[in-house]
Amino acid sequence: MSLAADVLDAARARGVMIATAESCTGGLIVAALTEVPGSSDAVDRGFITYSNSAKQDMLGVRPDTLQAHGAVSEEVAMEMAAGALRQSAAGIAVSVTGIAGPGGSEHKPEGRVCFGIAQPFGTRTETVEFGAIGRHRVRAATVEHALQLLMDGLRRG
Repeated sequence: MSLAADVLDAARARGVMIATAESCTGGLIVAALTEVPGSSDAVDRGFITYSNSAKQDMLGVRPDTLQAHGAVSEEVAMEMAAGALRQSAAGIAVSVTGIAGPGGSEHKPEGRVCFGIAQPFGTRTETVEFGAIGRHRVRAATVEHALQLLMDGLRRG
């Protein structure tokens, strides 16, 4: 069985729906979940918020947060995850914002992805440096890590 299927089973066991808030993955996380037959009873929605204005409009990310920290930051990942939870019927939401490449900078290198995981009792964030392994690989690794964060959150909560 796949990690996505395991996440869905864990969500069903907890009686919660899942939401995603995705920037650098462009919907690949929710696509991995909905690839599994019968996922409609555990997936509520996915927000694809590639632009800063989409992050603000759809998820309520504050312009001040974007200005102070930039889109690729744990602060923005936190607001994205919390916004996805607030704007959905989900009991858990995962967010991702990062630099899949090519490109990046000294301060925000290619392969840096910030994650958020929100549940009614709080939101956690973390940053993973996947490195300059190529756009496709960064995005694939981000999906796997996001699914694992969902699994961990569903087991803990």
